[in-house]
Amino acid sequence: MNTRELLKKVRKIEIKTRRLSDNLFAGEYHSHFKGRGMTFSEVRPYAYGDDVRSIDWNVTARYRTPYVKLFEEERELTVMLLVDISGSEDFGMKGQLKREMITEIAATLAFSAIKNNDKVGLILFSDQPELFIPPAKGRSHVLHIIRQLIDFERKSKRTGIDNILRYAFNVMKKRGIIFVISDFMDMQYADTLKIVSKKHDVVGIRVYDRAEQIFPDAGFLLMHDPETGEQVYVDTSSAKIRDKVRRYFRSFSDYFRDAFAKAGGGKVEIATNESYVKALMNYFKTKA
Repeated sequence: MNTRELLKKVRKIEIKTRRLSDNLFAGEYHSHFKGRGMTFSEVRPYAYGDDVRSIDWNVTARYRTPYVKLFEEERELTVMLLVDISGSEDFGMKGQLKREMITEIAATLAFSAIKNNDKVGLILFSDQPELFIPPAKGRSHVLHIIRQLIDFERKSKRTGIDNILRYAFNVMKKRGIIFVISDFMDMQYADTLKIVSKKHDVVGIRVYDRAEQIFPDAGFLLMHDPETGEQVYVDTSSAKIRDKVRRYFRSFSDYFRDAFAKAGGGKVEIATNESYVKALMNYFKTKA
């Protein structure tokens, strides 16, 4: 993609997603995440009625009189977008690829973050971290994120959600919000998700295409695996084969729901022929 085409596409996404973040998500985003953490403010002498659990024993010992710690709400949050760019995201049957919707969702969340004076960062991943943009503020920073979402050339087509959760846990030193945006066609990440969720607020946004689960009865079709490159002919006229395919794709969605439920994380599921605006609004309103 040449520079002119890239800038035109970035501008188009900015206009759409910035309007959504300004008009729709600001209030819901704010009420859902603000005040999740407390940061140390100061110490003062103990007063009658103070919670004894807030006593600072080091200061108390030094001055030989009780002192308590005071905390205040964190007013600035760090948002990290973990965006899947593996081969399976290039699928789409209803005029929009999964990757295109994922890009818009990530851009909307990024603009919502900076509107609330929060920092936002980006990690693009396949089965490995492909790109890390440290959290920062400002429109130019978000536009840089969008450019990478559109034009970044991946090194691998495979998916590794467990790997990227471990990576994010290591690079995010302070408590923050992690949005994992993927089709979640992967497993074996539940244990790591539990660990990450103990430190951070983690929200999984699963973007899928219904055509992946409902095969037509169209005889023999040449099927291509976008992550491995493998090609195989499949007899879609066989009810047994169609049921096997349905169960295969359903196993990923079932694993996703179970993993996030057990980890206490938030979860959103959006089909490519649905409105991600409505899905995100419903999530934020429910959790507010």
